[in-house]
Amino acid sequence: MPYITVENLDKHFIVRKKREKGLLRDKTVIQALQQVSFSVERGELVGYIGPNGAGKSTTVKILSGILTPDGGSVQVGGRVPWKERREHVRHIGVVFGQRSQLWWDVPILDSFSLLKEIYRVPENDYRRRLDALTDALQLGDFLRTPLRLLSLGQRMRAELCGSLLHGPELLFLDEPTIGLDAVSKLALRDFLKEENARNGTTVLLTTHDMEDIAALCPRVMVLGHGKKLYDGALPDLLSRYDTQRILTVRYDNGAVLPELPDSCVVTREAEDIKIVYAPDQMPTAQLISRLQSAGTIRELTAQPQNIDHLIAAMYREMDL
Repeated sequence: MPYITVENLDKHFIVRKKREKGLLRDKTVIQALQQVSFSVERGELVGYIGPNGAGKSTTVKILSGILTPDGGSVQVGGRVPWKERREHVRHIGVVFGQRSQLWWDVPILDSFSLLKEIYRVPENDYRRRLDALTDALQLGDFLRTPLRLLSLGQRMRAELCGSLLHGPELLFLDEPTIGLDAVSKLALRDFLKEENARNGTTVLLTTHDMEDIAALCPRVMVLGHGKKLYDGALPDLLSRYDTQRILTVRYDNGAVLPELPDSCVVTREAEDIKIVYAPDQMPTAQLISRLQSAGTIRELTAQPQNIDHLIAAMYREMDL
């Protein structure tokens, strides 16, 4: 039986907007989720993506027991989240990139101690888990530092530690690397993969950072206008839109480029010549052969389109 089962999930909100004149307000119904169904096996690492307003956060709030749906059914680990909330929260962890569950003005170790009491973690389990997480997330140097004095990267590592102290079966991550530098992002991604592999933690990741999704999630679900539009492997999804390549070439001496098809877009940046082309119209090997005929090549690199451009193309096609 899947760890998470969602069937025909519906949720709407009523928004009241003040009229330009008068005291009355117009009522608008926003359909946040429409007949959304999916299942997640225990230990899966799944990306949940879509533009702003797609319904991602609403889904997470229902799965975590914060919201009650208007229709459909949900079970997480055999529990109905909003009906068995007290028991349910003992089995989940949540990290929101722009919100904190730790206390701002106290050392993070004190926050961890309070979370231990809230989740009723036995002392021996707490010590063992804290030591393991402190080592994995490199928290030892600032355990006694107030949260407000930590850098953003340090705060996110501390938030992850706090969310995992009670050994949750399911971890919700909402923009966990927002605002982090490249080094901090790589460190957090490595930790999440290790946590998933070592403890079998089921992870649902919602983010606009497609590099996070590509690095962490073998499976993605795409949500748009409250409906599930795709559920499968990320490479299979992107292959539909990955129709162009970028080739950059630099010659030893000035070279006159050979004639290229109109489908190739050529731009120059100092000594670099950048060519955007479609491999189905101009095979890469054929393009490189033509470029070699123009002179001695000093450097040549070929790369796919940026993953964000592919996702943007997908959203445009899906009218999101």
